[in-house]
Amino acid sequence: MLIVHDLSTSARTWQPQTLGPRGRYKFKPGVVVMKFGEQLRSSVIREYQWYYIAYDELKALLKTPLVAPRTKENPRPARREWTEEDESRFIDALEQELDKVHTKQKVKAIEIGRRISSAEREVNDVVARLDSRGPLGRDGNAASGEDAPTEEEFMMLEEDLSDIIADVHDLAKFVQLNYTGFQKIIKKHDKRTKWVLKPVFAARLKAKPFFKDNYDADIVKLSKLYDIVRTRGHPVKGDSAAGGSQGSFIRNTTKYWVHPDNVTEVKLLILKHLPVLVFNASKEFETKDSAITSIYYDNPEKFDLYEGRLKKTEGAEAIRLRWYGGMDVEQIFVERKTHREDWTGEKSVKARFGIKEKNVNAFMKGDLLPAAIFEKARKEGKKSAKQIDEDERLAKEIQYSVLKKGYEPVCRSFYNRTAFQLPADARVRISLDTELTMVREDNLDGKLRSGDNWRRMDIGIDWPFSQLPPQDIERFPYAVLEVKLQTQVGQEPPEWVRELVASHLVEAVPKFSKFIHGTATLFPDRIKLLPYWMPQMDIDIRKPVTSHFGISRPGQSTLTTTSDDDEDDDDDSDDELVEVSHSTLIREPDDRAHQLRTAREDRDLQDRARGNALDIEEELASQPLNEDYPLYDSDDEDAENEALEEARQVGGWPYYSKLVKKYAKQAGVQTLRAFSLLNPVPRPTEMPSNGSMAPIRRDQVQTKHFKAPKGKKIHVPVRVEPKVYFAAERTFLSWLEYSIYIGTIAATLLNFGSKPTTMSFVAAGVFSLVAILSLIYSVVTYLYRSQAIRTRRAIKYHDKYGPTILCAALFVAIVLNAVFELKSRDLI
Repeated sequence: MLIVHDLSTSARTWQPQTLGPRGRYKFKPGVVVMKFGEQLRSSVIREYQWYYIAYDELKALLKTPLVAPRTKENPRPARREWTEEDESRFIDALEQELDKVHTKQKVKAIEIGRRISSAEREVNDVVARLDSRGPLGRDGNAASGEDAPTEEEFMMLEEDLSDIIADVHDLAKFVQLNYTGFQKIIKKHDKRTKWVLKPVFAARLKAKPFFKDNYDADIVKLSKLYDIVRTRGHPVKGDSAAGGSQGSFIRNTTKYWVHPDNVTEVKLLILKHLPVLVFNASKEFETKDSAITSIYYDNPEKFDLYEGRLKKTEGAEAIRLRWYGGMDVEQIFVERKTHREDWTGEKSVKARFGIKEKNVNAFMKGDLLPAAIFEKARKEGKKSAKQIDEDERLAKEIQYSVLKKGYEPVCRSFYNRTAFQLPADARVRISLDTELTMVREDNLDGKLRSGDNWRRMDIGIDWPFSQLPPQDIERFPYAVLEVKLQTQVGQEPPEWVRELVASHLVEAVPKFSKFIHGTATLFPDRIKLLPYWMPQMDIDIRKPVTSHFGISRPGQSTLTTTSDDDEDDDDDSDDELVEVSHSTLIREPDDRAHQLRTAREDRDLQDRARGNALDIEEELASQPLNEDYPLYDSDDEDAENEALEEARQVGGWPYYSKLVKKYAKQAGVQTLRAFSLLNPVPRPTEMPSNGSMAPIRRDQVQTKHFKAPKGKKIHVPVRVEPKVYFAAERTFLSWLEYSIYIGTIAATLLNFGSKPTTMSFVAAGVFSLVAILSLIYSVVTYLYRSQAIRTRRAIKYHDKYGPTILCAALFVAIVLNAVFELKSRDLI
């Protein structure tokens, strides 16, 4: 991948390196191509500028001297063979760079830890003074005096914490960019020299794992401190346990993918508005506190739960068992998610109840009845009788479904979740799931994974589960961001949420499901219907920075960041590409920041003047699709060819009938294609660009043509409501009505004249033919649409050609009738 900078529009885009022959790229004039070396130079943070990997120097060491000088006859002479001395020199330089980066990362991490501890002491001191102040006097100041914290102190603390947050962000970017640099230079070394260094250097990286530091503990501390300072010492109190008091709840959820390079930045951005929802505020944060594991059930023969959730059919269910923390927890939550269509007037609901781990096997096998589970809860009286009755009814329904329909554990999902929410306030809840992994739990291929137990016991929360074979595990490459909102009708989400989901840091993937993705990838031989996002897995979701949005230091504008690509840049002609200036990235001055804020405020005022803006899912749905072909192809054509070949081997009528259908279909397609040439196609009008700053907007949605693997189909979500069926029927009845009118005209011409003539017979015949053809067309169209609606297929439900053809046929019939009539009267 290359970063392409268009000088005429000041826009940056990603381009694959395979657009042209090796060493040649098809870019128009005025375009600057940035490869990784240039990206590294343009992404330098001033504090770290002397500690980045010396990528260009290491790259130069890989070029051995030329065997002969360059001449016109030999412009690209061969280079000397790579020797052991060259290898030793390169390894020494590489070790020095690794020591330099590792030392800087370690020192900076210790510094950040000390700054956080110092800030914690200052915040605690201010809070203690705030709690110990006396009653307020008439002037609003503390009666006991001068030690009460002032607004200036809180502002200074907030500024210090913002600076620490920016330090964490810069360190994360420094580590990410250097780690990518080491990976690229090793890959380049192995390809150019043919000496394999990657396995050996992997051991060196493990000895100095500067890239493995987890900043979650620092983020939790910073979140707590920032929340105290932001609320001026009065943070919101409430239940913040992981399981908490969550029984049955309803939320509007939107999901996004976040590239690992942007995970830390997203966390730091969110914590400045919402505190991290910790499991237990009284204990120190541990890694296992964020671990969440779920076991999903389904029928391993039919996978009907998978198909129902994928197609979003009314009443589709998902049954799972979930626990928080390690494998030693006793509390397991049995959950059921039920999908409801909008036209029902109900909302999709997730309901669950708790059960002891030792009782799970007996409950799922039917040996332990729900009444026995809740007997102790009724005696203790910790819950209301109504809540216990609801939980017991839910347990009965889940147990009945599992036993009746043969549901078994098929898939496990594991991830570490960082949740952001005000305690006891679910209006805005944002969660970020990292290290997402799906694992097989079934025994279908004769391999005992879970056996008779409800979960396999050979793994816990030791990500990345390297002990598992590749066919048993799917490591998801991105983090999953879930934005859950509970807003009133017509109420917009907070502006910072809108900016986050519209930024370059996230990629919208509506209706993404861990259960669906895990089942589709872990059972490739049994799953034929794939979710719509599967083709996107092979596309890099990273985007160049399109707006000044991100982490900024107090008093400075937002720091723009760049994402790097994982593709190699191995061509010897790399240095011949045009490059941008090698300047260090400096934060913009305050006047520029003021201009950006002013432009953003103007944009916000315009949005509010226009009314409620679309959210990301609505904007995706509102984008026009290319109508020449569906968004996703399936293998229908291959299946038809296979069926025709099988019929040919059988011979007889089955073969000839399929052959006739095939040629008839091809003739119909060609006819429609010929008529489509008469259909005018609108062309967009190019708008002139000016030098002024365009309003911050979301990236345009690109439609691409994907083809499903052989034997599989891509399922595109289709929203079907009852009125869709009635609309199809009304359209069919309208066609029938016009067909009857045309037939009536034909009968009138034939029967109500003074004496039937040849011309009247011809005119009546033409009108009768049009009526019959319109009847046949309307019946075929209605049956086709009805079948597509029932199966939720993504077809074009509008008719571009039928009404046009009908009007043209009527026009021709009327003209012919007029001509024949005029001829019969000798007027022409």
